[in-house]
Amino acid sequence: MLTEDLIQKLTQRGLTLAIAESLTGGELSAELTRTPGASRVVRGSVTAYATDIKHSVLGVDAHLLSTHGAVDSEVAAQMARGVAELFGADIGISTTGVAGPDSQDGHPVGTVFIACFHQEEVTTRALHLSGNRAEIREATVEKAVHLLSEILSQ
Repeated sequence: MLTEDLIQKLTQRGLTLAIAESLTGGELSAELTRTPGASRVVRGSVTAYATDIKHSVLGVDAHLLSTHGAVDSEVAAQMARGVAELFGADIGISTTGVAGPDSQDGHPVGTVFIACFHQEEVTTRALHLSGNRAEIREATVEKAVHLLSEILSQ
């Protein structure tokens, strides 16, 4: 499975990981820590479901949140950087978006942003997913794992 390969690559390279989640509600952390040996690389995670927590815990710019809302690529980027700094990790991964059932901040259900912070650079992905709430959350976890794998393959 991709997650096992990911944990193995992180371990072999001596890299650590921190996770910041919103719409996935801890599912990405659960997926990554399900793999034996994850404790060697996963430093911790934050489920910042409420917008004010994104600011107070992860350091996302308050003005950005008030003007653009929580569903935004720069918010995802700041969440990824913030969680890496919070936990002293080499890599930070984040998820934010709209799983449904209703739109949020003018964004339709299925609008998702994921970001990965590594080596002082942030890579973001905008996703437009379809399905019900559970399917959108599951697809977001899968896409986040793929992004991490892509970053480690560079």
